[in-house]
Amino acid sequence: MKVNPYIKNSIFLLWILMVPAGTWFTYKTYPPQISGQWMDILAFLLLTCVVATMPIVINNRFIFLIQWVALAAFLRFGLFVEIIFAQIAVLVLLLKLRILRKGELFRLPLNLNMFFLVSLTSGLVYLGLGGEVGQNFTENSNYLWLAMLYAVVSYAMNQIIVSINLYFIYKSKESYFGKDFIVETITTFITFPIGFVLYILYNQVGGLALLFVGIPFVSLSMIFRLYYSSEKINGYLQKAAEIGHQMAERLNVVDVVELLIQKVSEMLPVDYAYILEVTKNDELQVIRKLEDGMPNSLPPVEKYEGIIGMVWGEQKTFLYTAKKEWQKYSNGHLPDDAESILGVPILRSKKVIGVLLLASKRKRAFEKFQLMIIDILCSHFAVAIENAKHYEMTKIQSERCSLTKLYNYRYFENLLTEEFEKLTRFERRTLSLIILDIDHFKQVNDTYGHQSGNEILFELACRLSKLVGGRGTVARYGGEEFVVLLPDTPKEEAYEMAEQIRQMISNWPFTIKQSFDLEKTQQKVMITASIGVATAPENAEDALALIRHADRALYVGAKRAGRNRVAEYSSC
Repeated sequence: MKVNPYIKNSIFLLWILMVPAGTWFTYKTYPPQISGQWMDILAFLLLTCVVATMPIVINNRFIFLIQWVALAAFLRFGLFVEIIFAQIAVLVLLLKLRILRKGELFRLPLNLNMFFLVSLTSGLVYLGLGGEVGQNFTENSNYLWLAMLYAVVSYAMNQIIVSINLYFIYKSKESYFGKDFIVETITTFITFPIGFVLYILYNQVGGLALLFVGIPFVSLSMIFRLYYSSEKINGYLQKAAEIGHQMAERLNVVDVVELLIQKVSEMLPVDYAYILEVTKNDELQVIRKLEDGMPNSLPPVEKYEGIIGMVWGEQKTFLYTAKKEWQKYSNGHLPDDAESILGVPILRSKKVIGVLLLASKRKRAFEKFQLMIIDILCSHFAVAIENAKHYEMTKIQSERCSLTKLYNYRYFENLLTEEFEKLTRFERRTLSLIILDIDHFKQVNDTYGHQSGNEILFELACRLSKLVGGRGTVARYGGEEFVVLLPDTPKEEAYEMAEQIRQMISNWPFTIKQSFDLEKTQQKVMITASIGVATAPENAEDALALIRHADRALYVGAKRAGRNRVAEYSSC
């Protein structure tokens, strides 16, 4: 979430005006009781810093459990020491989370202000109501109740300030009092008694109390962190498996590529993503990219050229946490504002078929275990891409004529049925069909050979595709017959196109090379075609009738009338 620069500057100014002066006021008004206890103070500070580096993570929300140490430090050494400890703990926290980067530095004074206000308010409430530092709870229970009030005020102030920051600084519209709030409340109040135990035990055994209480707490925190890490990795593995199944279900190469780049950008903090494929020219070419901001034109990459080429050539993954680590290898192929880089080879049968490159504007945006997850996804992707390519190739072979590369009779028949259904649902106004047959094609085969006849069929298919373009669908109907299906085209326009086709065939000779001529010289052959035209719903009420009537126009109206002409169906 972006924060207004004016607000950022105001936060820095507020810290300068409030925290140093407030700390000095506290020191003068409530002097710390630290005479001869420097070693104990340092031990408390060390414990505070250790606990600060071990926040508990629940539902991706960090919960900092330093309040119990702050409570014990306050009750033993006073408000000034607790404020200093809290300020140091904030710095340790933010350094641990690695968020003190350019554009986010305002978060340091923001959190320092928050912890200062929490410490000052709760401490003043305790002291203002008659509480004293260093008291024995067993001798006077009133101090225990005041200490409990201190804990409640501390937590309440913390939540109030956090909610104010979210609503007024980050402009968050999400509800603050959700499940995470409840979990944090319960966790915090469970740990506060540890602070009381630490304080009471410290009064009894001195510095050993820090070991008796601190070591178990730190150990439990480490266990929680390890558990969370394993849960996090398991979650990513589960997502990777789900994405792998989804990619396996895709039968289109484009769909597989889109799915991978979409899911990866959702899983990781990705600003730039590139999927590159090894081409026949033995270079990497971008087939899909996701970019934030201005587009970055990524040229073809050769093996060992830049980071992408290194991933390809060495067939291993690369992870860089900052620009200074990879800048000397980039070769100008990566965005200037990128920091973290993750490159993974896409392998199939131990051969690189592509590369996935992810980049983020943040430093240390990617973790090492995420490299393993992306590697698994790339393995699923390689299999899914190969399956999709095989499917598309099989589909093309089943739908296309191997000679002319046009759609075949089976595809045309299905398409005609679909278009007629649209016509009956009034999604189409008209549906015109052109059928053409080459005149005396047997003589061409007998004179020049069947191979030359095939050359003519192929060239005619190319001419038809170019002339019809996107206005309709051209298919080879069988032998020397071709069809053109024209949706939303009235009979008059279909007739005009048929006439253009006829003239294109009769006025321009066809070139053949494979003839009976032993010298294999190129020859020009003139041919003609007869064409029939029919239109639905004017001439037919179903798909078969449309084919039958166009075919009748071809043979009765064009062939019998002398060939090399166009005829339209007439019921008369």
